[in-house]
Parts: sequence; structure tokens; C-alpha cells
Amino acid sequence: MESGQSYFDKKQERFQELCQRVLAERRLIVASNRGPVDYTLASDGSLRAQPGSGGLVTALSGVGRFVPLTWVATAMSDGDRRLAKEADGRIRAPLPDQEIYLRFVVVPRSVFHRFYSVFSNPLLWFIQHYMWNTPRTPSIGRPVYEAWEQGYVPVNQAFAQAVAEEAAGEGHTPFIVLHDYHLYLAPAEVRQLLPDAPILHFTHIPWPGPRYWSILPEFMRREIHQKICAADIVGFQTMRDVRDFLACCEEFLKGASVDHRACTVAQDDWFTRVTYYPISVDAAGLSSFAVSPEVREHEESLSRLRREITIVRVDRAEPSKNIIRGFRAYDHLLDRYPDLRQRVVFLAFLVPSRGEVSIYRTYARDMLDLAQTINGKYGDSEWQPIHIFYEDNYAQAIAAMRLYDILLVNSLIDGMNLVAKEGPLVNTRDGVLILSEMAGAHEQLGEYALSVCPTDLEGTVRALYAAINMPAEDKRRRAAALRRAIQEEDITFWLQRQFRDLMAVSRQRH
Repeated sequence: MESGQSYFDKKQERFQELCQRVLAERRLIVASNRGPVDYTLASDGSLRAQPGSGGLVTALSGVGRFVPLTWVATAMSDGDRRLAKEADGRIRAPLPDQEIYLRFVVVPRSVFHRFYSVFSNPLLWFIQHYMWNTPRTPSIGRPVYEAWEQGYVPVNQAFAQAVAEEAAGEGHTPFIVLHDYHLYLAPAEVRQLLPDAPILHFTHIPWPGPRYWSILPEFMRREIHQKICAADIVGFQTMRDVRDFLACCEEFLKGASVDHRACTVAQDDWFTRVTYYPISVDAAGLSSFAVSPEVREHEESLSRLRREITIVRVDRAEPSKNIIRGFRAYDHLLDRYPDLRQRVVFLAFLVPSRGEVSIYRTYARDMLDLAQTINGKYGDSEWQPIHIFYEDNYAQAIAAMRLYDILLVNSLIDGMNLVAKEGPLVNTRDGVLILSEMAGAHEQLGEYALSVCPTDLEGTVRALYAAINMPAEDKRRRAAALRRAIQEEDITFWLQRQFRDLMAVSRQRH
């Protein structure tokens, strides 16, 4: 494989050609809960814009460099709401060198609260990450029914209406790409308004099997599966998710014909293809950012904390990331192998997450308390076993990933986990990736990582010890294979597959 910028340049050229060919006659309309720009109100009353965070923004920014696209998103903040009122339609997002237009979906605050804070986040997200303590929670009472009827359903309808308004007047119906668990009903709502639209829905988080989905009342789970299947293509992160989705459709959609080999669902004379598109990172952009002055400055500072063996983890501070078990495994390692003390250090970069949710606050408190206990148990004035960076500082996290000898990704359930891809791409030390079998990235990268069951403390201790003692040649081989796999199937590869499939749908219609 070619190395250096020429390799990435050629990939970008091919991607540009594909974008221009696919979108020559049809525009692209994307819909997701969060948009590409966050607007806040300054103290003087002016609006301030900053690019949104996350892999989706990064991915679609690449498209916006080559062809125009429209992004439909919820007006979440006061700034969003004010701008939506002033603009009265779509606006051009203030993103350099990108032609991305933004249309806000504005609903009453009470409706948005039910949609976002009662149904989507606490209920759907927890179901899809297998997070409920089912003997006790959830208890689905009247507030959840109201959140469905007066929140989730009307917001999905509002998104469909905004998409249809954007599509009005086009010579060819645009390609419609809907994203994630907030918009499971939107494919059917869009289909009703735009019968000929090529529609793809992509889910970024895991898809449980039918027994766990049965936590939801029958009519809710049936309608979710039925309406998402109004899309031409339903996409997931992994083949495991595809299999679970097909099993759910077979269980919940009476009269539907599910073909597990062809990965299709047919219902009411409508044919849906189910597939997977593993999301990735912007390999070219991240490689460039990793050597920027901002990252280099953090790298220099963090280098002073390094020891002979540096373990790193980068996560949102939430229960699904399994941080506490990771710390416990490290505790057992230090207890069992006293000779490692002083020689090893654990740098944990943890981003505060959903502090308004009590279970998250409790988990973060327990996580910080455990780290303090481990430091008190083994540390001294010369050496602290764990250093926690509890903040949202992406440049600092990338700097840390350049320095690791071991990257610990032991999440319980993850759609993909992009840290498992960011780390090996930017690392400079032939570091070893310890990767949970339950992370979506394991399907692609497990062959070159040390795999762990996320609940298996003993297995994690043994994986840490094996990584510490791995021969240099084995480390080099694994690190090179990881880097190559991530470069070859980067974010442009993720988008290319979706565009080609949408183009095939378009051809079939004509």
C-alpha cells in the first residue's frame, strides 16, 4: 500500500469523483437529532457558532467539500431556536470550505423534552445497550406512553415534514439518509410524503435481539420495526446487529417475509435491504491533526507522566464503557505482580457525560473513588498508579493515544467505539490494543488485538500482562495490521458504500 499523503490524496480524489457522480442529479438530505453546528447565545445577545462534535459531523463534512448537502436537525439550544426563527428556512452552515445547509426542526420544548429526555435517551438508548436492571427497571407507566404519543411520534413526523419541504421543487427526489435511534419512525413518515425517495436509515448503536426489545410494549416495538423498514436500506455497524434486526422483524412483524441469507425484509409489497456499514475515522484528517502544534504541546506535557509501560484509555464517563472493571483489573495486576509497580502508569481520559442522569452521576463518582483508592493503596510521592483527566479535551486525548504502550477498550456494549480506531492510527510506539469482544470494532480489528470479555476481570488482567510482555516483533506486526485496516476502511469507505447502495436503489426505480 502507498504511504504518506499521496495515498490519502488519491483516496480523496476517488471519493470526490464518486460524490459528484452520485449526486449529479439528486441532492443529499441528511437528518439527525444533532446538527453540524451548535449555536449558543453570548452574554451580549449575539449568536455564536461552533462545529458540532462526533463522527457523523466529521464524515459528512467531507461530502460538503465536494457537493452541497442539506442537514435537517433539531433546534436544541436557545441559540438554535432563535436562528431558526430568524432564518425561517434553511441557512448555510458557517463551516469553512463546505457547502452544508442547515434546516432546523422546531417543536415545543415540552414535546422535545418527552422525545429526548424521556423516550429516546433514557429508554431506547438503555435498551439498545442492554443497560436496564430488569428486575427493577424500567417501569413503563403513563409518562412513557405520553413521551411516545406526545414526543417521539410528533418529532419524527416533524422531521419528515422538514425533509419533504427541503425536497420540494427538485427535478429528482433527493437521496434521504436518516440517522440513529431518535428517528426510527421517520422512514415511514418520509415515504408517505415522498413515495419515490431513495431512503437509507443508519443506526449508530447496537441492536439487541427480540427478547431484550420485548422490554418495550408490543405496539411500540412493532411500530419501530415496521416503520424503519419503510426505508430502502437499513444499515447497522456490524453483521451481529443485522442478524439481531432480522430476528426482531421475524418476531414482531407478522406477515413479513424475512430472508436471513439475503438479509432482506418484505412487508406490504415493500422490500428492504438490511446491511452493515462499519463507521470509521477520517484517517487523513486525524493523521494530520495528530502532528499539529496543539497536539504536540499536550504530548510534551503528558510525556512527563510516562513510565516504562503506559496504559491509556479514552472514554465518555458512562456505565457502558466499563471503566470501573478496567480499573479493577489494573488493581489486580499491581497486586499480583509487585515488580510492575513504579514501572507502569495508567492515564485515563474521561469525558463527563449526561450528568443530569442519576445513574451516570453515581457511576462517575464510583469510578473516581476507585481510582483514588488504587492510588492510595499503591502510590507514593514519586508515583501515582492512575492519572485521571476528567474533561473534554480531544487534542489531549489524541496526544495520549500517540504515547500508549497499551490501549484498553473494554466496553460492555458499543456500536463501534472509534477510540479503537483512532488509537492505532496515531500511535507511535507499536502499542497493543486490548479490545472488548462486545465493541463493534471487534468484527474488523479483533484479529490484531488482544480480545477480552468485558465482564472477565481475570481475562483482562491476563491480557494486560500479555501485552506488557509481548515480543517487539509481534507488537510491530499487530500495530501495522491495525493501522492498515483502519486506513483502508476509513470514513470515505463508509460513505462510499452507502452512496453506491443508494445509487443502486435509484437505478432499480428507473
